[in-house]
Amino acid sequence: MSHVKANALWGARCGQSARRVLTGGTSTRSHAGSVRSRARKCCLRQRAAKANASRLVSTDHSVSHDWLVRFVEHRIGDPRVIRLIRKWLKAGVMEDGSWAPTEAGTPQGSVASPTLANIYLHYCFDLWADRWRHREARGNVIYVRYADDIVAGFEYEDDAQRFLAELRARLDQFALTLHPEKTRLIEFGRFAAENRTRRGVGKPETFDFLGLKHICGRSRAGYFKLKRKSRRDRMRAKLKALKIELKRRRHDPIPVQGHWLAQVVRGYFAYHAVPTNSRSLGAFHHHVKRLWLRALRRRSQRTRMTWARFSRIAADFLPTPRILHPWPEARFSVTHPRWKPSA
Repeated sequence: MSHVKANALWGARCGQSARRVLTGGTSTRSHAGSVRSRARKCCLRQRAAKANASRLVSTDHSVSHDWLVRFVEHRIGDPRVIRLIRKWLKAGVMEDGSWAPTEAGTPQGSVASPTLANIYLHYCFDLWADRWRHREARGNVIYVRYADDIVAGFEYEDDAQRFLAELRARLDQFALTLHPEKTRLIEFGRFAAENRTRRGVGKPETFDFLGLKHICGRSRAGYFKLKRKSRRDRMRAKLKALKIELKRRRHDPIPVQGHWLAQVVRGYFAYHAVPTNSRSLGAFHHHVKRLWLRALRRRSQRTRMTWARFSRIAADFLPTPRILHPWPEARFSVTHPRWKPSA
């Protein structure tokens, strides 16, 4: 979506104010499936026999305007905010210099689009799933939604199959569908490896969630342990973008490059430095050093940048890979203690 400069400035200011109003007025309160990234680190440690990893298809393009306005009006009574949201939804899109109206979906690039999409999914999925797991499920059910990514765990396979079938029908009522390639029903959890070995069907399947691959593993003592590691395709994409940027900054002073690279690596570690992911962190750190060394050697044909000399430079700027996040049960026990009835 393209705007003139003045309108973009006005839209950004107004959008930030409305986003704060929407965020404060449409909180998910204490639902078990509320959008909290910390919850995902513990949900898969439960005794779930079946896991359903799914993704909703292009929520921004499929949102029904009528349903979205009704959902917002359920919590917000200010007609000025409702009128502003209607204007956003009807703003249209600009492609190749031609304007096209929007009959469905939220405006691409708007600061309020993620909040509006989250409100839509809160009423379409969160409230329904919380009711389903209390009234329809035969065993334990856990689910986590982050934006349009959903992971649900079930104690019994028939619950998982019924949930998936009813979820498709539920989303169809609100013009949403599940991604056909990213929606899977897999056997995952504490006893998945033993059950699959007994049937002779190989190791348990893995699934990707929020940039991390989740794997059924074993600790050194032989107990079940959920392993997470960075997705290879995401790491390759990050290194490819880093290589292009290093080429552009090739002739900058080494301290300037070092401080910039330190910020990039530190930001990557801040998200991916979870337990059981040390190998991926070390691989990323190693490849960043190799890309930086190659960029420095291409500054001149008479370069004297050896690996020993470069290692001392990299040690001065790049942070060492180490685990920064606690184990899932340590973080979850602080936020949601087990002794509470609502935990």
